[in-house]
Amino acid sequence: AKLVCRRAQCASEEVAPPVQQCFMVPKKEINVVSDMAKWKRSQAYADYMGFILTLNEGVRGKKLTCEYKVSEPIEKLVALLNTLDRWIDETPPVDQPSRFGNKAFRTWYAKLDQEAEKLVSAVIPKHLADAAPEVAVYLKESVGNSTRIDYGTGHEAAFAAFLCCLCKIGVLRVDDQMAIVFKVFNRYLEVMRKLQKTYRMEPAGSQGVWGLDDFQFLPFIWGSSQLIDHPSLEPRHFVDEKVVNENHKDFMFLECILFITEMKTGPFAEHSNQLWNISAVPSWSKVNQGLIRMYKAECLEKFPVIQHFKFGSLLPIQPVTS
Repeated sequence: AKLVCRRAQCASEEVAPPVQQCFMVPKKEINVVSDMAKWKRSQAYADYMGFILTLNEGVRGKKLTCEYKVSEPIEKLVALLNTLDRWIDETPPVDQPSRFGNKAFRTWYAKLDQEAEKLVSAVIPKHLADAAPEVAVYLKESVGNSTRIDYGTGHEAAFAAFLCCLCKIGVLRVDDQMAIVFKVFNRYLEVMRKLQKTYRMEPAGSQGVWGLDDFQFLPFIWGSSQLIDHPSLEPRHFVDEKVVNENHKDFMFLECILFITEMKTGPFAEHSNQLWNISAVPSWSKVNQGLIRMYKAECLEKFPVIQHFKFGSLLPIQPVTS
């Protein structure tokens, strides 16, 4: 891979001496099942998981509608997602015999593929321009697969990796935590739901009724954290339609439940068995801990998901340096 060397500002608030940073276009490193050990020991895994858990703490007990700081890069990321949304409107589904996997998705994706670097360049400052090709790869990987016209937790992970990279180059900062989840990631979810609906995307590597959800995982983790120590809402309440309808605008978890009930027919216990089981867990903090364990086991430690993950200078395959 071609290395682009430049000096990147340190991500801390104080002006630290700039570090020499060589950006590169990320590439696949996990090619066989035995490579999974390399992934679990990697700096990328440690940094990715650290990022997820930092945000998990950052949104704990907070509503989507609460007050939080919105920085300029956050606004620019929302604008980027609004552009992707507008492109869906400009690319209506085509008439085709098969109900699923509408081929218009490929047209939409081709536009993103072409424009991704430019979109990312609009979010990052001029002195970090060389980072754009590396960071843009994660954006392109985060919207589904254009060959199979499917979407799953591996694509969602690429979006989290995209945000993690923006933190690592100092575009996003510690005090952006709540806005990263509530403004950027939440907008990303809206756009992904629109893609899934419009182009009837297939679930990627879904475990069907035994998986948590056909498409997402992270909003259940962060969404359960939001509900920790809630005075009245308990896990048993999220299977109650009335509770969901009254509270979904405040809580990501309930927003996910609402989308599932819109997309699926029949008894909740049958189409979403895992979530039904989770509704029996006594507290949200237990749900949150359990989902983090499940995320590692069902997503991050599964070869079919991780084989597609790409590694570069910001999320390196090299083992953690202790």
